[in-house]
Amino acid sequence: MIYRIDVRVIAPVRDTEVTDRVADAVRNLFPNAEITEEPGRLVGEAHSMDAFSERLYEQEILDTARREFFRRADEDGFAFALKKQAAFEGVINFAVGNPDELGDIEIQVTVHEPDVEAFVDHVAPPTEDGKPVRPDDES
Repeated sequence: MIYRIDVRVIAPVRDTEVTDRVADAVRNLFPNAEITEEPGRLVGEAHSMDAFSERLYEQEILDTARREFFRRADEDGFAFALKKQAAFEGVINFAVGNPDELGDIEIQVTVHEPDVEAFVDHVAPPTEDGKPVRPDDES
């Protein structure tokens, strides 16, 4: 299946932060992102979430990811926020509740093909007893 998506990553850069370190935080989770600097923030554009998906599997947080993706989803895509410090360490930590003092990394995913639910199933498939279950794996 062909997945066509646009991923927009917005990371605030505070006066106390080193811009390159914030860029590293973004690249740790979205290594293919093209990052541009804007006043007070970095904006990354990517067209894949493969590396991010691999990290979800490694951290065994597929259910958490699905919940976060669907929490802010509509027919065009979904959005979620990540903790910047964790991202700098290469760790996915979803930001819920009050934003971090350094600001959270905002991710907006626009799904062009096939549809939002199918793409979420691709990135973070449902699980059974903690093991990923893909709808097309069932016999």
